[in-house]
Amino acid sequence: MTSSLLLQGKTILVVGAAGRIGRIIVDAVLSAGGRAVALDTDAAGLQALTDAHGKDALDCATVDMADRVSIDRSLADAHDRFGAVDGAVNTAYPRNARYGRHFFDVEYADFCENTGLHMGGYFLFMQACARYALERQQPFSLVNLSSIYGSMAPRFDVYAGTAMTMPVEYAAIKAGLEHMTRYANAYMKGRGAAFRANCVSPGGILAGQDEQFLARYGEHCLSKGMLDAQDVTGAIVFLLSDAARHIVGQNLIVDDGFST
Repeated sequence: MTSSLLLQGKTILVVGAAGRIGRIIVDAVLSAGGRAVALDTDAAGLQALTDAHGKDALDCATVDMADRVSIDRSLADAHDRFGAVDGAVNTAYPRNARYGRHFFDVEYADFCENTGLHMGGYFLFMQACARYALERQQPFSLVNLSSIYGSMAPRFDVYAGTAMTMPVEYAAIKAGLEHMTRYANAYMKGRGAAFRANCVSPGGILAGQDEQFLARYGEHCLSKGMLDAQDVTGAIVFLLSDAARHIVGQNLIVDDGFST
């Protein structure tokens, strides 16, 4: 978690705030001096965040990432309360109950549903943030959470002997997200809005994985191997801040060397 005040006075939306990574990003935004608006579909998870930080420190609201009206309302409500929204982090991870099967077991309908839910939700949110920046003439930094597997082929050897795999839907989604981020920046050039979007691509995040997997994964890394969510927040806070105001359309990989 960062201790600098790079986000002093800024209002930042965190989508997927009740998730494993999202709640750590909320902590990092607050520690960097920012105001965090926590958005998620998980009302109980949002209540837990409120209990942890207090109502005065944190705004929470439910949002439907498949509904443009819900997204627009979240932006408008934050703007009305704080006067401006300076940026957002999207960590949402929508998927159906059959997500994560091995390649030959994935059905066409499930592939389409999962890519539509995930990439479609990121598209709607990116569109809404760009429109907000343009209509309000408000400088805005968006950080999309991608993955190393958006820009490299999976290392399937690390999954050998486990029940785990790297879902094909995930690879397609994150690769598409990275290019859609570049697309949005190119589209917004010359439109008079200081809107910029970047991606942060973490390596694997620790979540009680199989010990064999952790050992094999670590063989590809410099020192730590699988990361804690806190290891990714410095890059996110930096990209949200004015220190990164001329960084546009980039994908910042944080993976302890796994992809090199």
